[in-house]
Amino acid sequence: MEVVQKERWYFMALVFLPFLQDTAPEIETVTIHLQEGMILDCLCPWDGNLTMVSWTKDPDTNSIAVFHPEYGVATTYHYRERIEFLRSTPMDGSISMKNVTHQDIGVYHCSVQTFPQGPWIRNIQVEDLGNHEPPEEDKEDDAEVVEADVYVTATPSSNLTVECNHEHNGTSVHQAVVEHMALGQPWVIIGICKRVEGGVLIEDYSERGQVSCEQSMDVSLQLTPVAQEDGGLYRCSFSTDAGLQTNTVLVTVSASGGFSLSVFMLYIYLAIATAGLILLTVLLIVLLRRR
Repeated sequence: MEVVQKERWYFMALVFLPFLQDTAPEIETVTIHLQEGMILDCLCPWDGNLTMVSWTKDPDTNSIAVFHPEYGVATTYHYRERIEFLRSTPMDGSISMKNVTHQDIGVYHCSVQTFPQGPWIRNIQVEDLGNHEPPEEDKEDDAEVVEADVYVTATPSSNLTVECNHEHNGTSVHQAVVEHMALGQPWVIIGICKRVEGGVLIEDYSERGQVSCEQSMDVSLQLTPVAQEDGGLYRCSFSTDAGLQTNTVLVTVSASGGFSLSVFMLYIYLAIATAGLILLTVLLIVLLRRR
């Protein structure tokens, strides 16, 4: 039961926090400058019990980072290993951010859920020092560039197994997240494997295949049959004792060029029609000559 509760608390936070924020008292926006290691201060001014802290960034209402006193910290992939909750006091929801880029400019909202006084919110505007245009290299970084570790080519209607194996170097893997990014689309989580007491728990969100996970936490995705929409990048992120490991596979689905039953039958029908036309022409010629 405890494992199930830990799996559900982050989802519940994403669902209900936007509504809680709408009912919380508004606080003026604090402005800070974009810099490496910047601190986004969110210290609740009253005493009480902190039940949860959530950070969002406009225009998205989904949380980018959540802290829970019992279940720990959860962050989205883009902010993973970049955000740290400072926790200088029991009511402190402040975070620090490293490896910053101009994509981190914007308005952040910190929501501190407390008992018994309720929520407290702080808005923080992160601005570029000097308010100048981002350099060209940062503009180019707006589109995420991902290099694949493995390249796979598949044909439509075939069967394909996409394998993601982590480095077996003695470290323990706690969780594996499988994501798919189709051409021109954002990353989408299609499966999660978690090591729990007594085995491995698999959460399969894929609509186009089946996610499997071994006891060793090696992950595979079975695609049957392969379709054009299955092309793109597949990324497996392994949370280990030594940090985060990633394995990326690029799947290219070739254009239809193999056997096609519908095309074959079309050729058969054309051949029969042609033969019938030729036979009819011959019969007409024979009849005309006999006259």
